[in-house]
Amino acid sequence: MIVILLLIPLSVLIAAGFLWAFFWAVRSGQYEDTTTPSLRILTEDGSRPAKTEPLSTNEPQHH
Repeated sequence: MIVILLLIPLSVLIAAGFLWAFFWAVRSGQYEDTTTPSLRILTEDGSRPAKTEPLSTNEPQHH
């Protein structure tokens, strides 16, 4: 029974943390444009070359 006295305030604190995170995300503009990112893939032509990473200098090269 005493566990309930610990879990209720703990759950209220966690819920308040999620509520704060939601309001922070709204204020920082995370939800301003929800349409454009999903349509961006339709307008990209894909003509850009793929990025290749240079060989690491730490690895020995075999000839």
